[in-house]
Amino acid sequence: MLGVDVGGTFTDAVLSTPSGTFVAKRPTTPEDQSTGVIDAVREVLVAAGLEPSEVRSFAHGTTVATNALLEGAVARTAFVATDGFSDLVEIGRQDRPSLYRLEEARPAPLAPPGLRIEVAERAGPEGVIEELSPDELDRVAQEVGALDPEAVAVCLLHADRFPDHEIELGEALRNRLGPGVSVSLSSEAVGTFREYERAATTEVDAALGPVTSNYLRNLAARSAGEGLPEPLVMKSSGGLASLDEAVDHPARIVLSGPAGGAAAAARIARESGGGNLICVDMGGTSCDVSVVEMGLVRETGSRDVGGRPIALPSVDIETVGAGGGSIGWRDPGGALRVGPRSAGADPGPACYGRGGREPTVTDANLLLGRIPEGTSLSGITPDLDAASRAVGELASNLDMAVEECAAGMVAIANAEMVRAVRVMTVERGLDPTDFALLAFGGAGPLHATEMADELGIARVLLPADGGVLSAFGLAGADVRRDEAKTVLATLSELSPTDLGRFRGGADEVVWELRYSGQSFELEVLHEGTDPAGLGLAFEEEHERRFGFRSPESEIQLVTIRRRQVTTRAAVRPSDAPEVTAEGPVALDLGVATAWVGSGWTVRPMGEGILEVLRASPQEVPSA
Repeated sequence: MLGVDVGGTFTDAVLSTPSGTFVAKRPTTPEDQSTGVIDAVREVLVAAGLEPSEVRSFAHGTTVATNALLEGAVARTAFVATDGFSDLVEIGRQDRPSLYRLEEARPAPLAPPGLRIEVAERAGPEGVIEELSPDELDRVAQEVGALDPEAVAVCLLHADRFPDHEIELGEALRNRLGPGVSVSLSSEAVGTFREYERAATTEVDAALGPVTSNYLRNLAARSAGEGLPEPLVMKSSGGLASLDEAVDHPARIVLSGPAGGAAAAARIARESGGGNLICVDMGGTSCDVSVVEMGLVRETGSRDVGGRPIALPSVDIETVGAGGGSIGWRDPGGALRVGPRSAGADPGPACYGRGGREPTVTDANLLLGRIPEGTSLSGITPDLDAASRAVGELASNLDMAVEECAAGMVAIANAEMVRAVRVMTVERGLDPTDFALLAFGGAGPLHATEMADELGIARVLLPADGGVLSAFGLAGADVRRDEAKTVLATLSELSPTDLGRFRGGADEVVWELRYSGQSFELEVLHEGTDPAGLGLAFEEEHERRFGFRSPESEIQLVTIRRRQVTTRAAVRPSDAPEVTAEGPVALDLGVATAWVGSGWTVRPMGEGILEVLRASPQEVPSA
């Protein structure tokens, strides 16, 4: 079972076989990610002594959709909307990206004004008000064709409940434009209410279509040429999708990369007895923080990516620009800063010897003795002199000693990651001290115990496969199909039969509820079909998150999200080093390095994990 994850600096491959688990790291190739993917696959197959034809499954996590969206490298997209609503995405919501920076604007819609077409049709909450005529259908198809788009997004009012007009439009547009133009319908791409979020997500889905299709079809062709099976693709929700689903709806894979690590973390939580985990995935360019509660990764039904709402299920992740390649710099006020700019895969940190001259967090850790001597970082023996020169130049500009500057860079990176942890815990009503800290990614284990000290966490888990854990999670991730339906009914109006019908035989169901009159809803996991029991579960979650419940208010079931899950075979982890030691100590984990600070002890705990425990009680710092 093969998993390949593309990061900002390295592309990681994990191959699980009956005889053991094999790993490989290759530099990411930003100009064409598939080149780095195939390089990593070839290397891991050689390490395992296997032929490509012996690979049973191939799962892939990619940042192609994410990068295209953040960089604006998307297709020429037309937007088709109900008459009077073509500026829906432009108008958006009345909130601002930043409350006190009035000049900061939202990102521009992906379909500019000249590429927006209005349709004479109308549906209301109860059904169709104005029918879509055949003449209007022909007119719209002709006008859209004249715009010569590469992609088309269609979002009609109330199409989440009454999709017939969208389906007719989609058929007419596909017939006229041909298979080379991506057509996304909001009823297919999203399927839930809230017109703005549904429209913006459909626009993203359409605009990313040609970009992701080209990449994934190319990767599939190269994989077939190597004798590999067709790749499955990790979705933002943490489950795998077929390549065709990822091509048809690329908005579902915008967070494909980080989701692999979260999937692996959930497995570790269930298999190691550590049901509650704060997961810190620190790679070369950024750090992703997620939370696992009772063995389940926290998810959200909607999130922003680059300022654009994506109204689709995704792993709940907070990302900050703190990675091993994050560059230290002096701001105009003379203060030391770190990131968000990164040295990336090329040239990488100065100590990699690839021409990088700017000081990075990896260079700082090397100077502080936190990377063991002789360690090979993905085949590179770090150059201490090069790191010293890079950090030394920055220290000179700041009038600091070199070691002081290096320690400051590490402390700043730690502070940024701790802030992200508090966003994911304290701001969501969770106490970090109730969790263990799972640190992974190439750089995560170097910062884990210092972060745990700051957060008052007494237990840290370091997987032996931590440096490639996202690829590890991909190799054994479940295949998952997600469906969503907006209900908008109070629990008093629903019966157990209604809830049973909503479940529809799904393997997992998430209920989204709110008190009537509230603007947003809470996600609740509940196995039963009794409305009273579902209401009680909602009130308990509301009190936990917000500190109160409102017994006199009616509870409204807004949306149900169903999941069909196909569980795949578990992936066997690599053995953890047989290490028992007290900090401070630097450890070589093979595909990552770890720093265990003073006051901590480390020991193997089985399941390929090192357990790091605080040696003495510590007063918990204020959140």
